[in-house]
Amino acid sequence: MSFQHHQELVQGIAAALKGLKLYPMQHPAIEQRNRTLINAFTQLFGKQRIIHIGLLEGTLFVEDSLFADENPAAETLVNVFDSLEIEGLEFLSGFNQPQLEQLLEIIMKPPGKGGDFIAYMNQHGPEHVKVASVEKIEDVQEEKSPRKIYGKALKVINDIFNDVRMGRIPSSDEAVGVVKNMARLTLEDPHALFALSLLKDYDNYTFTHSVNVSVLALSIGRACCVSEEELRTLGLGGLLHDIGKLKISVDIINKPGKLTDAEFTAIKGHPALGAEIVSKMEGEGSAQDVVDIVRGHHLRHDRTGYPVDIQKQKISRLAEMTAIADAYDAMTTLRSYQNPVTPRKALEILKTLSGSSLNAEYLERFAHSLGTYPVGTLVRIDTNEIGLVVSVGHKNPNDVVLKIIFGTVGEKLPEPVTLELNGVEAKRIVGEVDPFVKGIEVTDYFLK
Repeated sequence: MSFQHHQELVQGIAAALKGLKLYPMQHPAIEQRNRTLINAFTQLFGKQRIIHIGLLEGTLFVEDSLFADENPAAETLVNVFDSLEIEGLEFLSGFNQPQLEQLLEIIMKPPGKGGDFIAYMNQHGPEHVKVASVEKIEDVQEEKSPRKIYGKALKVINDIFNDVRMGRIPSSDEAVGVVKNMARLTLEDPHALFALSLLKDYDNYTFTHSVNVSVLALSIGRACCVSEEELRTLGLGGLLHDIGKLKISVDIINKPGKLTDAEFTAIKGHPALGAEIVSKMEGEGSAQDVVDIVRGHHLRHDRTGYPVDIQKQKISRLAEMTAIADAYDAMTTLRSYQNPVTPRKALEILKTLSGSSLNAEYLERFAHSLGTYPVGTLVRIDTNEIGLVVSVGHKNPNDVVLKIIFGTVGEKLPEPVTLELNGVEAKRIVGEVDPFVKGIEVTDYFLK
């Protein structure tokens, strides 16, 4: 089910609780709201036997939908769970209107908090409603560990590419699952996966580039405020965007020098080849929006890219976001024919392409979300200490967390020291430092 269905459920529960503050349960307006709410539950039960609603680190979720942005209805449920001192509720198939009314009355006049509430629900609560156990919530939190999600994405794309190499049409089911987790995590913490996208595996560039473009596309989509459903489509399209390269000679793909005209013509065929593969995949991978991303990620904003035969067609905005992600990752990755640039330098280069090759609005939003000094930037502060930006603020990306690596007289510290700077204090940063000159690999410090 879509984010919209989950949102209707949240809004319905919040509205029912709000109404009961004004009217009794038997009031016609309350009865109508409850009927509408049960219809929303019934629609979801048509696809699944259990519906989970709970909190992940204080943020409301319904199944695979996370309500990370400001949402009054979601805030109402967060307050309810917090006041009851529980992690969430599980609704089982068979949940009906009398049970809904029973649950609402218990919530409006709770018999206790925490363990007392759980004990009461176990003995006297609605038959098809259970208090979500802490263990189950922790299991969900474990599933959203950035490293585990990133690692799972690498495995999934490896399996998909192997299927294509063997001449099989892969299923997109596992890819859809991992992208849902990536999208959820991006909504909750837009920089968690972004930091991992800096961990390049040069020996497995094809896999890591695919996952990194997906991660970056999700960051751009969040910055551009696309819906959660679109965010998943964007992440899936990013993951599969280069799948067509598997149909091109490895010698051409890995050639270190300049390509001949014939070789470049072959390379330019990969979006169309990829779109053909994706359109035949089982599951959500074959959705037209995903196909459009794969086909159009090299069709520049000013339509000077390729494939030539679709230059006059309207390009998906999600494809334009993927194009930015593709360019950013390529610039920040070491290849046989180029040295990588820093995140900050990559943004400077991309801005020179704003309005021509790349969509100006999407690029501006992406750059703003990363802040003046993006994660992965090595900087010098006014004390002459040198540190790595390992985190930026969610609400104010100019709030930064540094790992100080070099001291005031240039000495390398035995262990990095954490320094937090808010937006005003960040003015203490006097400039960027080239990590190559200092002889360090910045990604090493994301593993510590």
